[in-house]
Amino acid sequence: MRFLLRVALILLFPAMVSAQTANPNPGIPLDVADARAERISELRYDLRLSIPQQLAEPITGINVISFDLGGTEVPASTGAVIDPLVIDFAPSREHVTSVSANGKDTPVQWTNGHIVVPASALTNGRNTIEIAFRAGDASLNRNADFLYALFVPARAHLAIPVFDQPNLKARWSLEVTHPSSWVAVSNGRTHDGRTFKFATPANTLPPPRAPSATSSFAETEPLPPYLFSFVVGDFKVETAERNGRTMRMFHRETDAKKVARNREAIFDLHATALAYMERYTGIPYAFGKFDFVLIPAFQFGGMEHAGKILYNASGLLLEESATQNQHLGRASVIAHETAHMWFGDLVTMRWFNDVWMKEVFANFMAAKIVNPSFPEVNHELRFLLSHYPSAYDVDRTPGANAIRQHLANLNEAGSLYGAIIYQKAPIIMRHLENVMTEEGFRDGLREYLKAHAHGNATWTDLIAILDKRTATNLHEWSRVWVEEPGRPVIRTQLDVTDGTIARLAFEQMAEHAGLQSRPSLWPQELRVALGYPDGVKQISVDFKASSAEATGAAGMPAPDFVLPNGDGWAYGGFRLDPRSLAYLSTRLYEINDPLTRGAAWVTMWDALLNHDIAPAALAELALTALPKESDEQLTSRVLNYLGGTWWRFLSPAERESRVVRVESLLRSGLATAKTASQKASWFGALRNVFATPETTAWMRRVWEQKEQVEGLPLAEPDYTNLALDLAVREVDGWRDILATQLARIENPDRKGRFEFVMPALSADAAERDRWFQSLKDVSNRRREPWVLEGLSYLHHPLRADASATYVQPSLDLLWEIQKTGDIFFPTRWMNSTLSGHSSLAVAATVRAFLARLPANYPPRLRNVILVAADELFRLSSPAPPAARR
Repeated sequence: MRFLLRVALILLFPAMVSAQTANPNPGIPLDVADARAERISELRYDLRLSIPQQLAEPITGINVISFDLGGTEVPASTGAVIDPLVIDFAPSREHVTSVSANGKDTPVQWTNGHIVVPASALTNGRNTIEIAFRAGDASLNRNADFLYALFVPARAHLAIPVFDQPNLKARWSLEVTHPSSWVAVSNGRTHDGRTFKFATPANTLPPPRAPSATSSFAETEPLPPYLFSFVVGDFKVETAERNGRTMRMFHRETDAKKVARNREAIFDLHATALAYMERYTGIPYAFGKFDFVLIPAFQFGGMEHAGKILYNASGLLLEESATQNQHLGRASVIAHETAHMWFGDLVTMRWFNDVWMKEVFANFMAAKIVNPSFPEVNHELRFLLSHYPSAYDVDRTPGANAIRQHLANLNEAGSLYGAIIYQKAPIIMRHLENVMTEEGFRDGLREYLKAHAHGNATWTDLIAILDKRTATNLHEWSRVWVEEPGRPVIRTQLDVTDGTIARLAFEQMAEHAGLQSRPSLWPQELRVALGYPDGVKQISVDFKASSAEATGAAGMPAPDFVLPNGDGWAYGGFRLDPRSLAYLSTRLYEINDPLTRGAAWVTMWDALLNHDIAPAALAELALTALPKESDEQLTSRVLNYLGGTWWRFLSPAERESRVVRVESLLRSGLATAKTASQKASWFGALRNVFATPETTAWMRRVWEQKEQVEGLPLAEPDYTNLALDLAVREVDGWRDILATQLARIENPDRKGRFEFVMPALSADAAERDRWFQSLKDVSNRRREPWVLEGLSYLHHPLRADASATYVQPSLDLLWEIQKTGDIFFPTRWMNSTLSGHSSLAVAATVRAFLARLPANYPPRLRNVILVAADELFRLSSPAPPAARR
C-alpha cells in the first residue's frame, strides 16, 4: 500500500513542478532557488575560458559542474531522478555549444535564460554536467586591454552557466587562456601546471590569436557565484608583506609618483583591517592569499571578492590635494571590504533579502577599524555625518523602504541596495550594540560566525543568538527597526514659565502614514541637548510610548535651545519648538561642542526641507558660520549644505544678489585654510558655484597653470574637473579648453573617460542631444561612472532649462537601466537626471510619469523615483502633513 502511494505521488509530481523546473521564469525565482538548494550539495565548478584581446571576438568557455543530487527520486534501488534540473545561463540558446551529463551528450531545453537538463540524464548521487558555451559580455566589463568579471548580485549567469544563488556555495577552479602580455588574477591562488580533465574531450576551445598564455587558479573555499571573479589584462603588480602575509596590488596607473605616494598607506590599511577583524572575531582570515585590484572607473567603491578585492582606482590612489574626507573614505572602504571577508564571504546570507546583513556589519566594523588610525578626527561626529544625512535622504520620503525586504526573484536584488542598507542599518546596529553592551554583542557575533562558517545564514539566525544575551525582546525590536520602512517624526514641546522649564516633552508619529499599516512606535533613547551660554547639558529620555516627558528637566533654567538628537544618537525627523528654531536659525555656530553642532546642522537641513526655515535664511546661516567653523568635517558639511541650497533652493535672483559675497567668502577660506586638505574643500566649493567674471578669469588662469593656489598642489584630475566646470559655463574658447585638457591627460583610462563626457559639456544643443540619444544603446552605458558624470553635466543647473527635455526619456529608460545595469545604476541615473532641476515643470513631468505607471512596474523602481524627486517635489509643494501639525 505504501509503495503504491509513493508511485502515485511520483507520477503526479512532474506536473506539480513543471512550471518551476521545466519552464522557469526569467531571473532566479525564489521557488527554483529553494528547490535547488534542497537537492544540491558538494558543488564544484571547473571553469575554463579563452579570452581574446579583440573585443569583436567572443569569449568561449567550458564549465564542468559536479555535485551531489538528492531530493525527490523513485526508489533508491533505481537511482533515477524524476524532475529536471535548472542551470542559469541568460545570453541565448545559441550561446550553448554543447551539454553532456555524466559523460553522455545531452539534449537540453533553453527557457527564459535557463538551461533545463532532463531528469533522464541525471542520477541520484554524484553528477557531472559539462557545458561548452560562448560567454555573455554583460557582466564581464570588457575593455580593449583588460576585463573584469563583476557578478553581484546575480549576474554570473549573464556570462557563464551556473546555479546563480547565494545559498549554493561552490569550490571554484579556473583556467584562463589570454594574450601573453596580460596578467590574470582570481579568487584562488595561482596554480602552476593545473590540468583540467573534461568528460567530453571533443569540447575544446578555439585558441586566441597568438601569442597567448594560460593562467590557472587553485580551488577556492566555498563561494557563491556573486563572490567569484577574475580580472585579466594589462596591469602592473605591486607586492608587499605585512604581518607575515604577502599581499599584491594590481593597477593600471601610469603616474609612478602617485603610486609611490599611496602604496605603503594602502598596504598598511589592509594589514590593519585584517588584524582587527581577526582579533574581533577570533577567526583567522579564511581565504589564503590576499590580492586587490584597482579598476579605473569601477562601478562601486569596492567589491569584496574573497581573496581578490576590486576597488575603484581613484578612491585608493589619492591626489596630493585629497581632503580629509577622502583619506577617511579610503580607509573606510578598505576596512569595509576587508570586513566582508568574514561578513558576507565566510558567512553568506541565504537569500538577498538579507543582503543588508553583510553590508551593515562591513560598515559597522569599518568604523571600529578606522577610528584608531585617525586619532585627530572626532569619530562620533564622523559617524553622524557619514550615516544620518544619507539615510534621511531616503527615509524621509514616501519611497522609503525597510532594511529587510521581501525578494521573490534575484533579478530585483540590485534594487535592494542603497542608503537604508549602507547608512541606516549601521545606525540601528549601533543602537543594538548599546542595548546588549559591546562585549555581549561581540560574543554573539563570534558565535554566529563560527556556527555558520563557510555556509549561509539569515537575520533570524543571528537574532536568535543575540536574543539569548539580552533581556530586551529583540524580535519585537527588529520588527520595528528592521522590518518596517520610514522614520519617526519627533516633535519637541517646550513650556517655559518665569525663565524656567515648566514642561519638556516629546511626541513621535509616522512621517508618512502610508508606509505603515499601524500606528508605529520606535523605541529608542533620546540624548537631549539643552543649550546654555556656558555649554550644553544632556538629559536622557527613554521613548517607550508615543510620547515621553523629560521629568528631570522641570525647574531647570530655560535653555537657548532643545535638540533631541544632541549627541548624534537618536534617529528621526526632529521638529523643533519655536524657541529652539529661532536660536539655531541665527546662532547655531555658537554651540561649542562639535558633535552637538553637527547634529544641529543635520536638523536644520530637515527644517529647510520641511519649510520651517527659508532657503535664504539657511544660506545666511552658513555664510555666517563658515568663517567661524574650526572642525574640518563640519566645514565640509556646511559647504555641501551651502552648495545644495545655492543651486536647488535659491532663486536665480537670490543667487545673483549673493554671488560676490559667496565667492569672496570661499576665496578667503581657501587663502586662510591651514592644510592642503582644508584648502581642497574650500576650492571644491568655489569650483562648484563660481560665476562672476573676476573669479571665472581667476579659475581659468589656474587651469592654464599661470596661477597657483598657494598650499594646494593640483594634479591632472583637478585640472580635468576645472576644465569641465569652465566648459559648462561656456567661457570663451571652451572647445579649446576641452581639447587642450584632453591632450594633457596621459593615462589612457582617464583620457577615454574625458572623451566620453566631452559632448555632454558642449554648448551646442545638437551635440548634447546626440550624446544623450547614444545612451539608449546599452553598449554605450557599460562604463556607468562615465555615463553618470556626463548626465550630471548635461543636467547641470546652468543647463536645466535646456535639459528638461531629457527628463521624460530618462524616466522611460529607467526600467531598462535596472535590467541591464549594475546595482547602483538606477538610483544614480535618477539622481544625476533630477538633481540639477528645481522647476515646477520638471516636477510635473515626474508626477505625471508616476501617475501613469503600468501595474507591472517594479515597486522598488517607483521608490527610486520618489526618493530622487523628493527635494524637487518639496520645492513645488506646501509642507508635508507631519510638518503642519
